[in-house]
Amino acid sequence: MKIKICGITNLEDALDAIEAGADAIGFVFYKKSPRYIEAKEARKIVKKLPPFIQTVGLFVNETAENINKICDEALINLAQVYDDNSLIEYEKLRTKYIKVLRAKSKDDILKNANEYILVDAFVEEFGGAGKRVALQWFDNVDCSKFILAGGLNEKNLKELKGYNFFGVDVSSGVEISKGKKDKQKMFNFVKAANEI
Repeated sequence: MKIKICGITNLEDALDAIEAGADAIGFVFYKKSPRYIEAKEARKIVKKLPPFIQTVGLFVNETAENINKICDEALINLAQVYDDNSLIEYEKLRTKYIKVLRAKSKDDILKNANEYILVDAFVEEFGGAGKRVALQWFDNVDCSKFILAGGLNEKNLKELKGYNFFGVDVSSGVEISKGKKDKQKMFNFVKAANEI
């Protein structure tokens, strides 16, 4: 199972996440988030990362032009895109991307089962709210292309056993406070994810 730790705001947390075993680290380029980071600050962190780590930029209702600009400046490998307002012309994106589904029902899950997609719970704000998607919505569904986000922590990961998710994405579940990670929680989370 692939593991992404999102909401990175400083180099220490980034390196701790990688040491813990994260496959990807995420930067939030949404100004209303307490985990927001400027592209130039993210770039400083990315330049100091070891090889083979994927960098992910989280974008909310942005244009393709802005996503391209920020990804170029911050050296981002993958754009994680919330596009509730259908603003993005995906064919114009120069960076590889994954869409985020803010699931409201099992129907939302079923409609998107054939593509790689990140599934998050629907909440009014975007990301880091700690709300979970109802796991029963995934019953009898091929979850091998789904990355699950929202409300995950080391204690509830075992509930995902048997669903065969492609990956998990955590932010608030491994934090001391919004934007500051807890090294031990990251290690515990990765260990628990690898035991599924």
